[in-house]
Amino acid sequence: MKKFVGVTFLSFAFMGLLCGIAFGESYPNGSEGIKGAALPPPGLYFKMYNGYTTADKLLDQNGDKIPLDFEIKWFTNVSRLIWISDIKILDAYFGMDFIVPVWHRDTKIGAFGVDDREWALGDIILEPFILTWHRDQYIAAAAVSFFLPTGEHDTWADPGEDMYTTMFTASLNYYFDKAKTWSFSWVGRYEIHCRKRDGNKALASIGLSDGDVKPGDDFHFEWGIGKTLNKVWDVGVAGYCQWQLEEDKGMNAPSGKDQAYAIGPEVGLFYPPWQTLFQLRILWDFDVEGRSNGRPKTNRTFFVITKVF
Repeated sequence: MKKFVGVTFLSFAFMGLLCGIAFGESYPNGSEGIKGAALPPPGLYFKMYNGYTTADKLLDQNGDKIPLDFEIKWFTNVSRLIWISDIKILDAYFGMDFIVPVWHRDTKIGAFGVDDREWALGDIILEPFILTWHRDQYIAAAAVSFFLPTGEHDTWADPGEDMYTTMFTASLNYYFDKAKTWSFSWVGRYEIHCRKRDGNKALASIGLSDGDVKPGDDFHFEWGIGKTLNKVWDVGVAGYCQWQLEEDKGMNAPSGKDQAYAIGPEVGLFYPPWQTLFQLRILWDFDVEGRSNGRPKTNRTFFVITKVF
């Protein structure tokens, strides 16, 4: 029987040559959890993320509330197929995956008459290149990701980012004891955004921005501290930190940079008869700052199911 206790995975993709090597934070922070850096051994895996994000505050560059009647309730269902091979490159296992997200976005902005609800396909992520090193006390990984602008981007309810994004990732999951019951996980990501293909239609539709926009690069990381109990339960604390490193460029692009931090609890259960891992985590934002057009202060809930084949 495979032992697959508390394992979570990275997600990203490689085709950045189309950009020359994509509105910040293309990757949904908080989706990986307390063992986000612990990639699995060779095999085939299916992972389904269910995320629910709520917010009723937009914060400006100083972290102050923007006086708007604002509310979002966003649900995401993401399917991910992961293959880790026994092929080794630089003494690391080679793997790949792809991710298909489906969104339901309920967005209200009273001052601008926005009241949008919609189910839609989001931006697909391809990942034909992952390297993961398995050692006695740690698992390390490196990957490159590519986001395809497959989602619609006409209104606030649409999930598409309307641009190509390349994301570079490095991660480490370290076990403090030989029994591997205590762990620390760190997953760092750097996003390079291409120019939006049609400008920022969603913002232009309410007069906040228009024209040719290139979002600034982002750096963010997730972290987690966990304890394994009875070989099947994982409990711990997880969080993330996100910074926009440079301002957006283009006609009427919003000024300022995003930043956000979050923390919250997580519990996971691996059920051996089904070879399936269940995870639940809740994260709350704090110390949030946004561009001149604001950034939501969010609460995020994730329920993730991972199946080993």
